[in-house]
Amino acid sequence: MADKPIESEAGDPHVPVTSSISSGESTVWVDVTSLLEAASQELQEGELIHGDNFNLFAAMSALEEIMDPKMDSGIVCKYYSVDEAIENGAAPVPLSFDKSIDVQRTIDIVDHLLSCEATWLDRTSSHAILHSYCRLIRATCKAVISVVSDTRTHEEQMEECLGYGFLDGCMGQREEESKTRSGEEDLFTMTYGLPLNGDGDGKCLSMLNAVEETLSRQLRACKAPSSKKRVLEDIEPLQTNLDLEEGYCKALLCRLRFRHFYHVLMCMRRPQGRGLELARKHIASCLLELECIYKSAEFLRSSACGNCEDGIEDKTTASGCEPIGFDASLNSRLSAPTPPRAIRILNWKKAIEYFEKLLHDLDIICSYSLDPSLEAVLHFVVQFQKLRPDLVARAHLQLLLIQDGKLYGRDPIFTVICRAAALPEVLKNHDIQKNEFVVQLGQLVINLLKILCTNAAWQRRKLGKILQDWRVIYVQLELAFKTEFGEMSSITNEENVCVKLSKHILIWVEEQTYWIASRFLMLGFELELYSPSEYCMVYWYMYVVLIKLAEKHHLKMVMSNDTGKRKGKKRKDSPKDVARDYQIPPAVLFLQCHISLAEGLTMLLAALRNENRVFQSFGPFNTEHEIFIQHFELLQQACIPDHISYLSFKDTTTYAQFSTLVMYNYFKDALRLAKELKSSFSNDPDRMAELRRIEQVAEHNGIALNVICRVGALDPSLKVSFEFNHHPYFATAVVRRS
Repeated sequence: MADKPIESEAGDPHVPVTSSISSGESTVWVDVTSLLEAASQELQEGELIHGDNFNLFAAMSALEEIMDPKMDSGIVCKYYSVDEAIENGAAPVPLSFDKSIDVQRTIDIVDHLLSCEATWLDRTSSHAILHSYCRLIRATCKAVISVVSDTRTHEEQMEECLGYGFLDGCMGQREEESKTRSGEEDLFTMTYGLPLNGDGDGKCLSMLNAVEETLSRQLRACKAPSSKKRVLEDIEPLQTNLDLEEGYCKALLCRLRFRHFYHVLMCMRRPQGRGLELARKHIASCLLELECIYKSAEFLRSSACGNCEDGIEDKTTASGCEPIGFDASLNSRLSAPTPPRAIRILNWKKAIEYFEKLLHDLDIICSYSLDPSLEAVLHFVVQFQKLRPDLVARAHLQLLLIQDGKLYGRDPIFTVICRAAALPEVLKNHDIQKNEFVVQLGQLVINLLKILCTNAAWQRRKLGKILQDWRVIYVQLELAFKTEFGEMSSITNEENVCVKLSKHILIWVEEQTYWIASRFLMLGFELELYSPSEYCMVYWYMYVVLIKLAEKHHLKMVMSNDTGKRKGKKRKDSPKDVARDYQIPPAVLFLQCHISLAEGLTMLLAALRNENRVFQSFGPFNTEHEIFIQHFELLQQACIPDHISYLSFKDTTTYAQFSTLVMYNYFKDALRLAKELKSSFSNDPDRMAELRRIEQVAEHNGIALNVICRVGALDPSLKVSFEFNHHPYFATAVVRRS
């Protein structure tokens, strides 16, 4: 290579560009394999070659080209285009001239497509799987059509009938939407369940019915006694081996029936939850057909013995054979040059398990009573999320909750807000709902419900961002109400409906803001975002947020009770009535259980830090203050709660000692309250389960605290760790001797 640099094309003499190697008849090529091997052995991990004509930019460019289907010529593909693959017999029609092999391979294709669909739905971000397969689906679907003679004249309709004809259009829609919107959770709900082109759904179901009827007649012919077989002699069998006919009919029929019921289920569009009972029937039918599909695996493996390879655990078909007409590398040169390009398809067994889990989740959604209370809706969604539902199930839940800007498509959001704010039903038609900021509040409620239907990571991220929106809308509502109705504190006429309504709404907005903040903090435990050294500050922040939440919830209930009293006849209050009025509601005491646990864990961890010098929250890269800001920046920006900062945390925990912690045992308070509240929530299984978890955490932590104090906190052999074996958010202290 020439040593003298030449000027760049742009004419800048300060940018050196070396000349390239000239190639011609006089060029002598030398094998440098051994040189490269020696050089690679000298390089350590993380090192790159650097030279006068090979800088960091050139090295990184070379790395980017490796395995790039458009740039790396070393990638070997069996076929380089769909047309070439079809011309070379990659997807023949029929799949085999031997009818027994033909029907067997057809079932393999159906199974493989089911695995592809499960993989796509289970890992939606990896939608490149469709780019690898959807171009061959048209050819492979024709093979399925060829098996059942009555449908061979309706090939185009049958392609959509199998449930995959919509994939091309769906993928195009997904790509178009992704240009303007980010986030698979938002996008998937918009594009999943798109109808087939034209009257595709109707044609799909009619063709499936025709195919099922044909297969049902063939199955009846197999089971019919010899005296009746003459009547059924005109029915063409699936294949030539009559001993296998019944097994193949059952295997193919249950697969088509599953596709039929599942397609009907996914295409149901009855508004306001009117089709939930029918949907549950279709779900039960789908589960029944999945069970039949699973049972057919033994027959298919035995009939395909000798044709399939060993080790069917990773196979995408029930028989264990490789499906005809699929090549993962086919579309590699057309895919975007960004890793990962190869997608591992779920095996057949995991695909069946995926659909079973999906259908069970959908059944839970369909069994929901459509409670009009927003508190009940939020509780249901949070409980449902504990099951870790699939993206498809979450998308259906979101579509059920929000339809046409209304709850379940029937309750206006302002009515929902009035009910949540404990306002009388007569105020749901008040003109205040036309206020600009009240309309914005309604949109925030809709956004909140949508966010709660997303996965935990996406949900936490979005909840943190909307906290400031809720805080801002509170300030805007307060200013708007003051402008319209005057200073609320100066108004003595408590019968003023507008003032009463505005007070209720403002208190509810604050309560809901603190609920969102508590959910934001708790999701951090589910996502394992906190280290043990950070538990102290996290539980402290949960403590201050839960106190505010309980305060606002109690205030809302008190105002609601006052409103109810004024409707009744005025009479002189007796001492017994006064005592009853000042009794704390069970819902507030339920929150007090969580407050006591959070405060107790805060002080326990702070005492361990102060006396044992363990669980210190500082390291070589971040100070404790920086860690505090990283975890609670979004809460601090929204001033949740007011006047709370890192200094407040330090003032609370710096002087925590075991001697004072034993004198006031927060865990005993939580345990006592949990036992007392069981009678109040005897008809609420979810809250009863939560109270049992609180009891376990409080009891174990109380014992751990007593052990530490009895043995001595400074004992070097004492080791304390925290586990989440009784509650997902509140840790249990485990004390051991080393």
